[in-house]
Amino acid sequence: MFKSLKNAVGSLGFTNGMLYLLGRAMQTVSGGRCFLIRYYLVAQPVPSPFSPVCKASPNDQVREAGPDSPVLKDFPRPAEVIRGRFENGHVCLVATSKESFSGFLWFARGSYDEDEVHCRFVLADPDSTVWDFDVHVEPRFRLGRTFARLWDAANERYAAAGIRWSISRISSFNQQSLQSHGRLGIRHLQTLTFFCLGPLQISLLSCRPYLNICWRGRGCPTVVLAPPPEEAR
Repeated sequence: MFKSLKNAVGSLGFTNGMLYLLGRAMQTVSGGRCFLIRYYLVAQPVPSPFSPVCKASPNDQVREAGPDSPVLKDFPRPAEVIRGRFENGHVCLVATSKESFSGFLWFARGSYDEDEVHCRFVLADPDSTVWDFDVHVEPRFRLGRTFARLWDAANERYAAAGIRWSISRISSFNQQSLQSHGRLGIRHLQTLTFFCLGPLQISLLSCRPYLNICWRGRGCPTVVLAPPPEEAR
């Protein structure tokens, strides 16, 4: 126990380390019915003018996928989840390497309903911001340039549409993701902590509504996100 505490606090810091261990204990005791999730909401600046990080490669491509794209069968997500995202108007960029599926990135305009917890995110300025989510790279491509190519493709589209910031949530317990996004110049916006106790969810938020209690998703919090001030770029 002491070793686990030391490792968690050493890698995540005191607060996140303690919350991580609390969440693990909640899951173990409840058989998975109770858990704790903590998000950092961050904004990533879109390069303007756009300049690609990666050189073009005929073997490595990123394309926009549609609801009937054959590559969807390779996605490590349930078919009904993918179908629901397209029905909500979300956009999917798919990376391939020598025609093999290597990763994807999703983004939404206007609003996004979180699928891990009950929470709705609304962009206060949808003309200058998007919400990106579920950035995935297949394990065998994680040491390559797939992550960077996905962001190149996304930023090219964002810049062409006048988007200045891409907003997303990252688990405060996921150091690898925080470090990867940190290299892209993220700005911290808010911190959200969710205690999920079966059908009951208690949300502690650093922004309005600050505290929310909902039952089976009814009355879940809505978080409105404004972009950082322009000088933050």
